[in-house]
This record gives sequence, C-alpha cells and structure tokens, in this order.
Amino acid sequence: MEELAVHAWTQIRGELTRFVYKRVKDKALAEDIVHDVLLKIYAKSGQLKELDKIFAWIYQITRNAVNDYFRSQSRTVDIRELDFDSDPKDFNDCVAFCLNTLIKTLPSKYKEALELTEHHNLSQLELADRLGISYSGAKSRVQRARTLLKQKLHDLYHIKTDAYGNVLVCEDKLPCGCDTSTSFEEKVVMPR
Repeated sequence: MEELAVHAWTQIRGELTRFVYKRVKDKALAEDIVHDVLLKIYAKSGQLKELDKIFAWIYQITRNAVNDYFRSQSRTVDIRELDFDSDPKDFNDCVAFCLNTLIKTLPSKYKEALELTEHHNLSQLELADRLGISYSGAKSRVQRARTLLKQKLHDLYHIKTDAYGNVLVCEDKLPCGCDTSTSFEEKVVMPR
C-alpha cells in the first residue's frame, strides 16, 4: 500500500506543487508543503481503504496541509511587520494597569493569592503548600479573587474586546476628572 501511495504521489507531484503554489504564492513553500504531504502519505498509507480513490485521498491530505500552514501562520506574527506607531493607544496595557491597581484593593488573602499565582507564576498546588491550606481551598481563593477583581473592573470601567481578547475600548464609567487634552498614559488614573 505504501509503495502504491508513494507511486501515485510521484505521478502527480508537479500538479500538487502547482495546486499548493496557487494558494500560498511561494514556490519554495509550496515545495516544502508538498514534501510534507509525501511524508503524511507514507505515514498514513495504511488508512487508505479504496485504491480507486487514491488521488482524491492525496488531494485531501494536500488541502489539509495547506490549511494547517495557514492556521499556523494566523497564530504567529513577525514582529518586524508590526507598525507600533500607527496605533498609539494600547488598551491592553491600560487594562493591565487597571487590573494591577485593582488587585491592591482586594482583601489581603485574595490579593496575596492572585499576586502569587499571576505575578510569581505559582501553580495553585504550590500556592496551597505555601499558604498552608488545602488545594481546593487555594483554588477557591484564587477563583474568588478573580471574581472580585472582575466585578471591580466591571463596576469602574467600560471595556470591549475583539474575538481574540484584545481590548478595543477602555473607558472609565465614572468621571475621572482628567483633562481631555492629556496623553493616553496620563488618563489612566487610580480608581476612586
């Protein structure tokens, strides 16, 4: 079966390369993807049940490989392609600042739990050991702290995010008394 699948791939390799090139617009990348298809064909040749559908099977693997490539590209961003000057408002930083400020207003046991897990990267199991409480107690404390923090954030700020969790709008719900001509950094004030 492996020999038959590899032989079929050899017959349509050029056609597959053109098929992939139309989608990725890069010849070297198209050849890399087609080579990956060969490896997948070789590894999955035992899954092919109907020999008369071998070419459709190979094209399906090729389409999946192209989709996998684009899916992986959507998660990675080349930092050189980002234009930081075009969007002067970084609302993610604004919300991070607000969260860090609001953490300080939590009762001490919740504040400590969040600081240790979020800022010092302790697991909840490590938190339980450090505080001398049960694991479920540590989980409850962190969850309660997050709930309190979320409620404070909701009460003080109007925040909208996109589908990826990036903050699009960060506004005070209560009048903050800041001058509208001040810079963005100066507008971020401590909550009252």
